[in-house]
Amino acid sequence: MREWILYHMTAFLLGIVLDLIIGDPHQMPHPVRAVGSLILVLRRALFREDHRDPGKEKARGICLWFAVVFPVLAITLGIMICAYTLHPWAGILTEAVLTCYCLAAKCLCKESMAVYQKLIARDIDGARYALSMIVGRDTDCLTEEEVIKAAVETVAENTSDGVIAPLLYAAIGGPVLAMAYKAVNTMDSMIGYRNETYEHFGFFAARADDFFNYLPSRISALCMIAGSGILHIFSKEYDGKEAARIWKRDRRNHSSPNSAQTESVCAGAIGLRLGGTHLYQGKPVEKPAIGDEKHKAEPDDIKRANRLMFASQAVCTGIVTLAAAFLFGLLF
Repeated sequence: MREWILYHMTAFLLGIVLDLIIGDPHQMPHPVRAVGSLILVLRRALFREDHRDPGKEKARGICLWFAVVFPVLAITLGIMICAYTLHPWAGILTEAVLTCYCLAAKCLCKESMAVYQKLIARDIDGARYALSMIVGRDTDCLTEEEVIKAAVETVAENTSDGVIAPLLYAAIGGPVLAMAYKAVNTMDSMIGYRNETYEHFGFFAARADDFFNYLPSRISALCMIAGSGILHIFSKEYDGKEAARIWKRDRRNHSSPNSAQTESVCAGAIGLRLGGTHLYQGKPVEKPAIGDEKHKAEPDDIKRANRLMFASQAVCTGIVTLAAAFLFGLLF
C-alpha cells in the first residue's frame, strides 16, 4: 500500500509540474477534446430539435451523460492498469501525463493573459475576441472595464472548475476519477445551459456538474482565502480579510450553487465588484453583484486574479501532499 501511495503522489506532483510547464499545447492530441467530440456525436444522435418533448429530452440527456462518463472511466482505468502492469515507471509517467491533461492552470493563465496583452496594446476589439475564447457571454459590445471583469470572473470560477476540482479528484482517485470529472464538466459546458434549446436535454448534465463541484468549489474558496492571505505578505494588492468577508457575504450571489464561491473570494481579495447584466446569445442575463468596488477595474486585475489562482493551487497541493505524507507515515 505504501508503495502505491508513493507512486501516486510522484505522478500527481509530476502532473502538476507538467501542466505548469507545457499547459495544453493545441497541436497535441488531448483526451478532453476527444470527450468533447464524443459528446457532439451523441448529441446529434439523441437530440431532436423538431420533436420537443420535455420528458423524452431529459431521458435522452441522462442517456448521453452515462454514455460519456462510463466509457471515460473504463478506458482511463484500462490505460492505468496496463501501464502499471507493464512497469511502475510506465504507470507513473502515464498517470502524470493524464493528470496534466486534467489540469488547466497554465492554459487558463495563457488565455486570460491574451486578453490582458490586447488591453495593454489598447486593442479593445482584439481583447473582446480573446475574451470570447474563454467565456460564454457575448463580447462584441463590452467596454474595457467589462472585458476586465469578465476575464477576472472566468479566472476566478475556473480556479475551481479547471484547477482545484480536478486536482482534488486526481488526488483521491488518480486520473480515472479526474478524467470522469472532466467529462462531467465538459458536458455541462456544452449542453448544460438553461435556455430554450438545452433546458431539458441538458438538465441532468447541469445538475450532475453542480453535484460534482459542490465540495470542490467550497474547498477552492478556502484555498483562495488562504492564498490571498499569503500573497498579502508580499503585496498589499491582496487582502485576505476582505476575501473572507466578501466570501461569507456574497458566496450565494449566483444562479449556480458553486460559481460565486470562488468569484466572491477573488472579488474581495483584489477589491472589485463583479456581476451585473450580461448578454448571452443576445439575451440579457442579470447576475447579482459580488464584492465591493475598492477601485476601478484595470488590466492588472487580470494578472492579480492569475497570481491568486496559482497561489490557491499551491495551497491545495501542499495540503494534499501533507495528507499523503501523514497517511504514508501511518502505514509504516
